[in-house]
Amino acid sequence: SVGCIDKITAPDNLCGVTRLASSAPLEHDPILFVHGYGENADFFCPMIDRFRVDGWAEHEIYAYNYSFVLSHADNAEEIRKQVDKILSDTKAAKVDIISHSAGSVSSRYYLKNLAGTSKVDAWVSLAGPNHGTETAINCSLTPCIEIRIGSQFLADLNAGDETPGLVRYGTWWSPCDETIDPDASVSLAGATNHQTACISHTQLLSDPVVYQQVRDWIDF
Repeated sequence: SVGCIDKITAPDNLCGVTRLASSAPLEHDPILFVHGYGENADFFCPMIDRFRVDGWAEHEIYAYNYSFVLSHADNAEEIRKQVDKILSDTKAAKVDIISHSAGSVSSRYYLKNLAGTSKVDAWVSLAGPNHGTETAINCSLTPCIEIRIGSQFLADLNAGDETPGLVRYGTWWSPCDETIDPDASVSLAGATNHQTACISHTQLLSDPVVYQQVRDWIDF
């Protein structure tokens, strides 16, 4: 399918660094980065590079590309496969998930509906349309329809506990985000919700202050 990596593996060359097999012990929970709609794993490179500088090893960093035409439920199944493979390969007890934009919705579906809460320690939503966005009206593909305000998909996802399980949920939203409208869509009941400086939708992936906050959150 368009824009999708079929192999259930992280790229061998992630953000310009070749991944090597390693039997070294883990110093941190492995991180799975889940990109946003119409993006790819490389959008996370500024953040991934900072994690490397701060001591995260190659076998603790994972990202992949997914289809932008399939339902968020289908993408959540891919996340399930990715997480299970990471846990199998690294022997870690849990992973952390850092998601951007629509990747927040797919990963939340995984947590809530595919037993992901038992396999994830910390979950991060950077500019996630967790309660929908007006800009989704400009796209007629399934994943866009699902993140329109008032969609049945979001109604089901947000029903009951918005932050189930023992996962540590953190969200980051910008008052100047041109993609998520309204800004309040990002915040979740039961999460620690952070307002950023006046930065754009994609700048949440490269802003140094956001990075430091996210790093401290997942490494708590």
